[in-house]
Amino acid sequence: MEDYQRLEQARRHFTQSQAETMEMYGLNRSMGMLYGAMVFRDEPMTLDEMCKETGMSKTSMSTGVRELARLKLVRKKFVAGVRKDLYEVERDQFRSFVEFFTQIWGRAVELNMKGISESERQICVLLEDAHLDADVRDKAHRDLHHLAEAKRYYTWLQQLTTVFERGETIVPFPNQDEEG
Repeated sequence: MEDYQRLEQARRHFTQSQAETMEMYGLNRSMGMLYGAMVFRDEPMTLDEMCKETGMSKTSMSTGVRELARLKLVRKKFVAGVRKDLYEVERDQFRSFVEFFTQIWGRAVELNMKGISESERQICVLLEDAHLDADVRDKAHRDLHHLAEAKRYYTWLQQLTTVFERGETIVPFPNQDEEG
């Protein structure tokens, strides 16, 4: 029994690091605890087994496993004759990384490019005003420059996302002189 306890202690270090990592990425700490616990399971788990393993409530567990599944860090597993939902961890951590970050980066690109476009549109309308204060006009032109720099970054991030989705791993930062 002592050997098993030592093994569990060793596993807890990894599980704790997973919880901290999930927090770093803006996710719930309990999702990291669940993910870390599932890594060491060779068989898929039911929600009840997850509750027992982690000490979390079934409601919290259900929410956490759904979010992990959405992020493609875990997946449902069908086993003939078993009526309860079973879940297993995605073992390919490279694919998990790509799925996780490309989802986040893709959303960031879409959201920010829309914001940039709307800001550019409004500033251009403002600049059409012949009676616009000269100081406001100068600031508006500088703002357009800042938006162009932001657009350059989000274009690069979109390219990085595409490269990762294709299974490649290196994308250089664009040169300062390059246009996006």
